[in-house]
Amino acid sequence: MAEKTIMKGNEALAEAAIGAGCRHFFGYPITPQTEVAAYMSKRMPQIGGVYLQAESEIAAINMVLGAAATGVRAMTSSSSPGISLKAEGISYLAGCDLPCLIVNIQRGGPGLGGIQPAQSDYLQATKAMGHGDLHILVFAPATVQEMADLVSDAFDLADKYRMPAMVLADGMLGQMMEPVVLPEESAAAAQQKPWAIDGHKHSRPHNIINSLFLEPDALEAIVVSRFARYDQVKRSEQRAEEFRMDDAEIVLVSYGAASRIVKSAVVKARSEGVKAGLIRPITLYPYPEDTIEKCIGQASTFLCVEMSMGQMVEDVRLAVNGRKPVEFFGRTGGVLPTPDEVYMKIKEIAERGK
Repeated sequence: MAEKTIMKGNEALAEAAIGAGCRHFFGYPITPQTEVAAYMSKRMPQIGGVYLQAESEIAAINMVLGAAATGVRAMTSSSSPGISLKAEGISYLAGCDLPCLIVNIQRGGPGLGGIQPAQSDYLQATKAMGHGDLHILVFAPATVQEMADLVSDAFDLADKYRMPAMVLADGMLGQMMEPVVLPEESAAAAQQKPWAIDGHKHSRPHNIINSLFLEPDALEAIVVSRFARYDQVKRSEQRAEEFRMDDAEIVLVSYGAASRIVKSAVVKARSEGVKAGLIRPITLYPYPEDTIEKCIGQASTFLCVEMSMGQMVEDVRLAVNGRKPVEFFGRTGGVLPTPDEVYMKIKEIAERGK
C-alpha cells in the first residue's frame, strides 16, 4: 500500500506538480496561496528546476507563456485578485494554443475582499478567463488528495488539447492538512511536442508561436478550429462524483470545499427519510451536464450550494433547461455554509413537495 503523508493542500499540489514533470514555476505571493510558491522555492533548486518570483502577477504569467512555448511543463499560482491580473496573459496563452497550469486558491471578493475561502471566481474561470473567444480546462478538487491527483490530469489534458488548465480550489482546501498519497511520476511529461519552439537544427521548418492575426478571415478560421477542439473536450472530458444518487429526488449540486459540507447534510437528510443526493462537478469546464441529464427524470428539485452569491447555479439551470425547479443556497464573503443550514434548506424543499 502506498504511504500516506500528512500535507497541507497547497504543498501537496506543489509536490504533485513536480511529480507531473513541472520544472518551471513562476509566481508572486498572495494569501491564501503563498505556500505553493514558498514550497516551490525550496524544491525546484533541489531537482534542477526553475523557480522565479516575478516582479508582479502580470510578469509571472508571461514568463509561463515563454516557457510553455518551448514545450516544457510550466505553472503559476495565485489567488483571486492575482488571477485577474493574469487574465491578459491567459488569453495570450489560449490564443497561442499553449498548455500550462494555473492554480487559483480563491479568497473572498470583489476587490481585495478577505483572505477567507470563497467560490466567487467560478464565472471568471469558466466563462471569462481572459478577453476573446476562449475556454480553459477547469478542475475543482474537494480534498487534499484531489489537490494532488488533479494536477497531473490537468497537465496531461492541457498537453492533449493544447490549452491552459486551471485548478480552482479555495483557502480552506489550500490551508487544511489531510493524509495524501502522492501520485506516481507522470510519463506523459516526456512526450515530444512537435509544435514547440525548442530548436530545430534545420531538421524541420520553423515553429512560430503567435496570437496575432491581422486578417479577419485568418483569425476567424483559427478560432473556429479551436472551438472544434473545445467541442471534443466537452464530449470526452466531463467528470463528476455522484453521492447517494440512486433514488435521489432532491438533487444537490455543489463543488470543491462546499461539497464536503453538502455531503454531511445529505447524510442527515437520508437519516430522516428524505431522498437527497449530491452531484459534485470535478470538471467545471467542461461542465458535467451529462451527469445532470441522467437524473432529470427522477429529480423533483435541484438545489445548488456554493460559497458565493450564486454563480455555478447558472450552469445548473442551463443543464436542467427549465424542466425542473432549480434553487440556490449560498454564503459569501468567506463565510462557510454549515451542514445544518444546508439540511434545513433540503427539509424546506421536501416539506414543500408533500
